Amino acid sequence: MAIYLDVIWALNFLFDSLLLYLTAIVLKRDYRYFRIFLGGVIGSIIILLPFTPFNAYSGHPLTKLLFSVFMILATFGYKRFRYFFSGLMTFYLITFLVGGALIGAHYFVQFDYDLSTSVLISSVKGFGDPISWLFVLIGFPIAWHFSKTNIEKIEMTKIQYDQIINVQIKINNNLFKFKGLIDSGNQLYDPISKLPVMFVSIKSQMDIYPETLIKLAEDPESIILGNDTVPLEWENKMRIIPYKVVGQEHQLVIAIKPDQIEIEKEGEVLLVDKGLVSFTMQQLSSDDAFQCIVHPKMLTGTKKVKATVKVS
Repeated sequence: MAIYLDVIWALNFLFDSLLLYLTAIVLKRDYRYFRIFLGGVIGSIIILLPFTPFNAYSGHPLTKLLFSVFMILATFGYKRFRYFFSGLMTFYLITFLVGGALIGAHYFVQFDYDLSTSVLISSVKGFGDPISWLFVLIGFPIAWHFSKTNIEKIEMTKIQYDQIINVQIKINNNLFKFKGLIDSGNQLYDPISKLPVMFVSIKSQMDIYPETLIKLAEDPESIILGNDTVPLEWENKMRIIPYKVVGQEHQLVIAIKPDQIEIEKEGEVLLVDKGLVSFTMQQLSSDDAFQCIVHPKMLTGTKKVKATVKVS
C-alpha cells in the first residue's frame, strides 16, 4: 500500500499555517508570515512521528499539547504567561471551530456512512478518496472565512452591547422607556441652544405612543411647512434643527425638549440637564437591540440621581 506522505504533510502544514494566521487575526496581534509558516512546519512534524522511533508517543494528548505550545511560541513568542495562554486557547478554539464546521459540512453532504470514505481514514490509506480531499481543499478556506467573519461579528456585538444603556424620557406627563446605544458618531446639536440631540425610534411599539408623537415621527415635513398642526403643549417644546446626511442636501428634523431625561449606565441613574429628542419611524437596530441613539454629550455634565434603581 502506497502512502503519499508528502501530500499529507503538505496539507497539514497548510492547515496549521492557516489556523495560526486566523488566530493572529482574531487576537489582533502583529504577525510575520515567516513565523506563521514556521509554526505550521512545527505542527506538521507530528505527521512524521509515526514513522520514527517515537511512534508510541505520536498520538498521546500530551504530545499534541507540546506541539501546540511550540507552534504558539514560534508564531507569537513569549511576553508573559497570560499573553501566551490566550494565544494557545484561541488557537484551540479556532481549530475546533473550523474543524467542526468542516466535518459537519462533510457529513451533511456525504450520505455514505462508511468511515472508509471519510477524510480521517483516507489520510491513513494514502492519497485517499479524491472527492474527499477535494472537499477538504475547497471546504477548509470556506469554513475558515465564515469562522473569521462570525468571530468578528461576535466581537462587534459584544462591543455594541457594552455601550447599551437604559433611557427614560418624560414629556407632558408621558413616560417612555428605551434601550439606547451610545454613538460617538452622533454629533447633532441644536445650532441655537447648542443642546445635543438624541434619536428615538417608535416604530416597534406605536400603540403605546400618543397620536401627536406618532404624527411628529411619521410626517415631520408637513408640520415644518405648516400644513399640519400639533397641540400647543407639544408645539412649545418643538425645535426645528438642520442636519446633513451623506449624499443629500441639508434637511430639517423636529426635536422635542423633554421635561426630563434619565440614563441608567453601569448601575447609576443620571439626570441629563440639557438635551433634545427627535422621534423617527426609522428602525435604528435591525434586531431591535436598541431603540434610541444617545448623543455622547448627554453623558457629560449629568447629575447622579440613584445608584441602584433599575430603569428597565
